[in-house]
Amino acid sequence: MGVGRPMQHEPEAALSAAMQSFWRSGYHHTSLRDLLSAMNISRSSLYHTYGSKEALFTEALTRYRDQLLGELATLLAQQESAWHFIDNLLTRTAEQAESEQAALGCLIFNSATELGNGDSAEAQAAKQSVQAITDFFVTVIEQAQQEGAISPGHDAGSLAYFLTLSMSGLRLLLKSGVNQQQAKAQVEHVLRTLASR
Repeated sequence: MGVGRPMQHEPEAALSAAMQSFWRSGYHHTSLRDLLSAMNISRSSLYHTYGSKEALFTEALTRYRDQLLGELATLLAQQESAWHFIDNLLTRTAEQAESEQAALGCLIFNSATELGNGDSAEAQAAKQSVQAITDFFVTVIEQAQQEGAISPGHDAGSLAYFLTLSMSGLRLLLKSGVNQQQAKAQVEHVLRTLASR
């Protein structure tokens, strides 16, 4: 491959392109050639800026996680209550059934499933990203408990993990091709469980 465009000209676009490549194909199935082509940079530029494919993946996943958490925080602030946020988040996800977005899934959950609980930097980055989502959900659950939508007698941390599990499972179902009606039926089960006293 040729030298390509120097990374310093469009670093954000290059990182975004890498993120999209990992999201579409997964860590292991995204080759260095794929990355160089998508980012429109040379091999030397990639190694000079990131050091390795592993480090590039970690930075791309961190970017995805930060964007996702920012979007979730904005959505929470826009909702009239934490419970409406949970309902809206799950329902909007279910409504993506049979779409291109559904087929992609979530980069964080995809990566955690692919990489497992290994010692590699990329596996640890995926694990930390799942934890970051769960930590955010703890805040949401605690707010819903203060509002009276969820019983304060339930452990907020445990319910946050349940919400993470529900979201990852829903994403998996969407990737497998379930339709919107089937996805929404599962959302109703999740909401009933969270609201039980």
